[in-house]
Amino acid sequence: MIIERLAKELGLKVSHVRATVELIDEGNTIPFIARYRKEVTGGMSDVVLRDLEERLTYLRNLEERKQEVIRLIEEQGKLTEELREEILSADVLQRVEDLYKPYRQKKATRASKAREKGLEPLAVIIRLMEQTEGTPLEAAMPFVCHDPELIEAGKGAATAEEALAGAADIVAESIAEDADLIQAVRKKTFEEGQLVSEAADPEESTVYDMYYDYSEALSQIPNHRILAINRGEKEKKLKVKVKAPVEAILDMLKKQVIRNERSIFLELMEATVEDAYKRLMAPSIERELRNQLTERAEKDAVKVFAKNTESLLMTPPVKGARVLAIDPGYRTGCKVTVLDETGKLLAYTTIYPTEPKRDIAGATKTILALIEKYKANVIAIGNGTASRETEIFIADLIRESGIKDLQYTIVNEAGASIYSASKLAAEEYPDLDVTTKGGMSIGRRLQDPLAELVKIPPRHIGVGQYQHDINQGLLGEALTKVVEDCVNRVGVDLNTASPSLLSYIAGINSTIAKNIVAYRDEKGRFHDRSELKQVPRLGEKTFKQCAGFMRISDGSNPFDATAVHPESYQAAELMLEKLNIDKSEIAKGGAKQIEQKIAETYGSLDKLAEVLDIGKMTLADIVSEIKKPARDPREGMPPVVFRSDVLSIEDLKPDMELTGTVRNVVDFGAFVDIGVKVDGLVHISQLSHKFVKNPMDVVSVGDTVKVKVLSVDPEKQRVSLTMKL
Repeated sequence: MIIERLAKELGLKVSHVRATVELIDEGNTIPFIARYRKEVTGGMSDVVLRDLEERLTYLRNLEERKQEVIRLIEEQGKLTEELREEILSADVLQRVEDLYKPYRQKKATRASKAREKGLEPLAVIIRLMEQTEGTPLEAAMPFVCHDPELIEAGKGAATAEEALAGAADIVAESIAEDADLIQAVRKKTFEEGQLVSEAADPEESTVYDMYYDYSEALSQIPNHRILAINRGEKEKKLKVKVKAPVEAILDMLKKQVIRNERSIFLELMEATVEDAYKRLMAPSIERELRNQLTERAEKDAVKVFAKNTESLLMTPPVKGARVLAIDPGYRTGCKVTVLDETGKLLAYTTIYPTEPKRDIAGATKTILALIEKYKANVIAIGNGTASRETEIFIADLIRESGIKDLQYTIVNEAGASIYSASKLAAEEYPDLDVTTKGGMSIGRRLQDPLAELVKIPPRHIGVGQYQHDINQGLLGEALTKVVEDCVNRVGVDLNTASPSLLSYIAGINSTIAKNIVAYRDEKGRFHDRSELKQVPRLGEKTFKQCAGFMRISDGSNPFDATAVHPESYQAAELMLEKLNIDKSEIAKGGAKQIEQKIAETYGSLDKLAEVLDIGKMTLADIVSEIKKPARDPREGMPPVVFRSDVLSIEDLKPDMELTGTVRNVVDFGAFVDIGVKVDGLVHISQLSHKFVKNPMDVVSVGDTVKVKVLSVDPEKQRVSLTMKL
């Protein structure tokens, strides 16, 4: 049942889903399944596999809850076959909870107190509405208690009025707990209701001014506005409520509940329906809908954050560069570090080109001396405090010094201070102070963003929308998966990778990662992937998951430098033998003629796959790796944008065309760094000549884009841009 539903929801073959679920249940990791079990999955990407895994968990939890609810109702002796079928056929968890609501153990209510008084039979009479003669009070008389002790103990109604009121409470609760009615009211409230916000203090001007007298349809309100309003409410700047279509809901309920308009209980039932809705249904449904909107908005924000983080992690490394990195500051100065091509620290110092010292001459002399001594050819400037002033200083230095080909770029320094003060940084560089470590992190982010950013908890990378307002558990879990997928997509050098990087490899945890590094420190470099099996706690099962993502350059087996899995070495050896290709060609940059030889010898890849008794998709991956070993998927991403001069916001004019880097993508558009102090906004309506539903369909963090200035507001420091060139 679950397998079929997953296949239908995700548009996949049932056989592929069934086989993939078996792989997941066996403990295989998503990166391993995505890369090395393509025949089994039908070539599902890691993204599709993550979606499948998430839905599988939800549907299994749903089935588990159904069985639990059935057991709980059965224990009360109230389970009917019809109710069992309704529970089992529920599509979502909310429906299961709606069906369970009447049977849930609850605190004393007005209805439960009325039941204690023996008024359930009267409630049944009222609800059936069959009586057409007499008055409600006359109908209630037989349920009046004449024993003072029972009345005192709350076991009887003293008057007919009390009996009627109590019975009405029982009816109101039964209406409010009817699963079908709850579903209908929830649907109508969502489809026709409004989210309304107003100022907590109308006299106070805040960033939430636009929400001081605001309303928007629940079904239409975009996710970023939900999170903004939630934040305003949390900060006690806004009062927020759901405005439901009350009259329409009451009319609907009365049509459903009132069976006989000639009944003597008509007026009482109309009042009871209103009481059931306003007192019991509306508060819980409005709370549920607010929670659902928040949950939807948070999930979307997590997706935005995850996508932005992925783009940042997959930024191409700047290889072969000697980097002079600057962590800008004012009073404490700008921390300068120089790194060689491998990220090794060559020098560090502090300069004071910014206020209050503003020692431009001294700072210029220091920077030029470092560039001359260490042959630095790229400058990386952190984007934090004093970044703009430091950028102007560097742009002036480049222009006045006349150094050829010296360029700079702005690096996102979010989380650098978290890393520099971390236990990991203390272990890596015990003799350096915190600020120097922060500057090194900025430089290394330019050299290899992925290797450096994995040292920081993903939520601190800081590229997202309301990331501090959303469920941190949900965010942390999603981002960990993104980092894991990126690291495995790229692969790692087994002989140089840090414990942080290794810990994200499929099957490897932090303990095994540290054991790998300890083994490497004690025994020297790895020469063969099979040596991994000698690392403490790295058994056969873990080896199978991780081996293909570990690379060894200049090892004893050329296949170890590729993404070919050791389980496929035999087939790969046989293929090279049949094609008369020497394995040593892999180490020389790849067997460039392999595809031509396959075509000449076998006519097609399909035929060769048959001969080797291997899956076609697996074989295609092997051929690709042998042709170009350890292909880096980051090569196809937009490169880092370097500059040698600087603009100010006053320099910008409407219709000016510029090249910029996307720094953040949100629901309503994208923020682009165009080399001025503030990032310009390309509103969603300006991203393309075509309709854009989601900005991420058009741009990603790190993209290099051409933009045109629409408007500039120097006073408010706002720049509006368009990509409609």
